[in-house]
Amino acid sequence: MAEAKVIRGTLKEGDVRLDKAIAQASGLSRERVKVLLAEGAIEIGGSRDLSASEKITAPCDFQIDLPPPVALAAEPQQIALDIVFEDRYLVVVDKPAGMVVHPAAGNHDGTLVNALLHHCSGELSGIGGVARPGIVHRIDKDTSGLLIVAKTDAAHEGLAKQFAEHSIRRRYLAVCAGTPHPASGTIATRIGRSDRNRKKMAVLPDDSQRGKHAITHYETLRTLDGCSLIQCRLETGRTHQIRVHCASIGHALLGDKTYGRTPARLRPLLDSIGFERQALHAAELGFEHPVTGKTHDFRAELPPDMLELIDKATR
Repeated sequence: MAEAKVIRGTLKEGDVRLDKAIAQASGLSRERVKVLLAEGAIEIGGSRDLSASEKITAPCDFQIDLPPPVALAAEPQQIALDIVFEDRYLVVVDKPAGMVVHPAAGNHDGTLVNALLHHCSGELSGIGGVARPGIVHRIDKDTSGLLIVAKTDAAHEGLAKQFAEHSIRRRYLAVCAGTPHPASGTIATRIGRSDRNRKKMAVLPDDSQRGKHAITHYETLRTLDGCSLIQCRLETGRTHQIRVHCASIGHALLGDKTYGRTPARLRPLLDSIGFERQALHAAELGFEHPVTGKTHDFRAELPPDMLELIDKATR
């Protein structure tokens, strides 16, 4: 039976919300910290009556009584995985387009979690509150490329902290409509839920109280026929960040049915090769190993469908 766990640490003084400060210090997600605060599972100065929005005014110690993870309603499935790296603490996977990361409504099996539960024989971290998910970050179903999965709680905590501090190195390759001007630049906006469609994300006004700050650095690598191959380096990691940012500057990713319409002149190109997803690939992933401290940098070559798309669009 899974056991409860205690996390202890020290918060530094600063004008920072309590939930954010604890998330950064503990490696837990901010949403997870909010839930634990509401449940009285976090203690500071002998008090458990704490508000997520209160500010840290002086250095203080904290204790988190992490409850046992609840059972995961997912079964191990023998599904082939492209393992790029694996040790006793974590695994790096090159996820194919079309594979959902975590079971959800409409996708109860055939997911990356189902495959990992089989591959790792159940040895995935449960620090997110659910037994054995191991998921530290996600990429969209129809995005291909590199993903880290934690096999131990120590690895999960360390990786989550790096993501919170934006120190994970991520480079994506994408094919967008048209040619960006300037050819390279930085897109910095707030991203949050769309008022018109809650299933979509949107760029929000800079003075909005909603959403989160998002920064994407892009560079045009090759000008194609009616489209361009670009690379995007993420400084933050918001939901659908690259897709939303590219669409916001008028260069939505080809095949992205949610955030942009493929130009009419390019539709025959996509139809001719059966390309039906957003042209986005997580090509590079770098991080400091949360247990060994070793620096790792991994690359995943473009999958055949994107290579064919680029080849057909080459002038």
